[in-house]
Amino acid sequence: MQKANRFLYLLALIKFLLPLFLQRGFYQPHRDEFLYLAEGRHMAWGYLEVPPLLSVFSWLTNHLGGGLFWIKLWPNLASVCVLLLAGKIILSLGGKRFALLLGCLPIMIGGYLRLFYLLQPNFLDVLFWTLLFFSIVRYIQFPQTKWLYVFGVAAGLGMLSKYSVAFCMISILAALLLTPQRRIFLNKHLYGAALLAGLIFLPNALWQYNHNFPIVNHMQELHDQQLHYNGPLDFIKGQLLMNLPFLPIWLSGLFFVFFHPGGKPYRFVGWSWFFIVIILTVLQGKDYYAAGAYPVLFALGAFFLEQLTTRLIWVRYLLAGTAVALSLIALPLILPIAMPDQLAAYYRAIGLEGSGVLKWEDQQQHPLPQDFADMVGWREMTQQAARIYHSLPPEEQKQTMIYCRGYFTAGALSYYGKLYNLPEVHSDNASFLFWMPDTYNIRHLLFVGHNIPKKDDLVFQQFEKQTVVDSVNMPLFRETGTKFILYERGNDSVNGMIGRIIRTKKEKFSR
Repeated sequence: MQKANRFLYLLALIKFLLPLFLQRGFYQPHRDEFLYLAEGRHMAWGYLEVPPLLSVFSWLTNHLGGGLFWIKLWPNLASVCVLLLAGKIILSLGGKRFALLLGCLPIMIGGYLRLFYLLQPNFLDVLFWTLLFFSIVRYIQFPQTKWLYVFGVAAGLGMLSKYSVAFCMISILAALLLTPQRRIFLNKHLYGAALLAGLIFLPNALWQYNHNFPIVNHMQELHDQQLHYNGPLDFIKGQLLMNLPFLPIWLSGLFFVFFHPGGKPYRFVGWSWFFIVIILTVLQGKDYYAAGAYPVLFALGAFFLEQLTTRLIWVRYLLAGTAVALSLIALPLILPIAMPDQLAAYYRAIGLEGSGVLKWEDQQQHPLPQDFADMVGWREMTQQAARIYHSLPPEEQKQTMIYCRGYFTAGALSYYGKLYNLPEVHSDNASFLFWMPDTYNIRHLLFVGHNIPKKDDLVFQQFEKQTVVDSVNMPLFRETGTKFILYERGNDSVNGMIGRIIRTKKEKFSR
């Protein structure tokens, strides 16, 4: 057991170091990371898009200098925690080194590399889903009340990370009712754990109430702009493709809990997986929304396969070798391990154009995966904005507001702006709306956005002169074509009009 423990920690060390060697310094933060970093500069108990826990890591990142290493550190550490939790489940079942290797490989070199590469709520989501499953597995093995309170803490912190943790909690509790472990509901400490979870989550619940539940508005926008494209078959297919190199492992986990006597105590894991898939299929979720349900299945499946192959060593080599080979083939799609033009050429060479793999949220095929196209061009865009801003006379600069149509542009210009002496950048998109001033004193406005404002957008009609000064021309950048429009000499009504519009928008999120 001691050797197996040491092997687990060796795998954890490799998992921590591997992304540091694979990532390329050419790439910049992801468009959504800019938003979350900005939230770390405006700490609150909630935001329009997400609960508050991620902002704690953003706050730490900002205070440590905001460099790319620090941005990537927290999701990488979370991946190590997930690997250790899965490994501890394997060891608790009596698994040895092969089971550890097989159960940890998906987290080390599979699609989780992408998920644990980005400072987004998803890495916390998977961490707390895994901890929820882990705590119930440990309670079944050792019925100690501390594991119920671990479940409660994981539930509370999980809800402060991403609201989809509720799907996991509901699925686990419903699954327990279908198994002999339903007696857990007779334990008063389960309700104590529920109370603890509620107390942890309470500040964000109150924030949601005091701001008229912006999560409802956000989910409606998400559905209208993205999720309505997701059909039931797409989600089911996504579950098969998401962890394709490791399909035999998690399917073995399902077989183990449903059909093998040794897996019967953990049958709730299988029912939970089914409930999660059903819920997310009905809600038209993205395939990776269910990513947190798999680490425990990998652990159970790896243990089962180790037992089955005790005298079939060649099968072990085949299982591990095939998984590694398929993961290496997929690696250029999972992480940006080469320059954008090199990756685009590689995808063309292996015939991925038109395959659907490179389809974005706009349902169109593109040269790069959407996430990769979201990690280039931001600094260059900021440099363009800075050149335009600093070309203005000093007196005009003092009276010029930089306004971005999208949160991603505002986040990028805010992040890089300090390098180029830009003033505070504003937007009324996403949580940036909360940080807009209530009163204004400007005469000029530098607009950054894809589309020229329409004539019925009255604010922009209050300026005497409009000039499209420049635009972004980087074909592999998702925001290529973004325009820089300078609005000059606003009239006497422009400041009052902006203030009224912003106050009206904010009032929607206040009681």
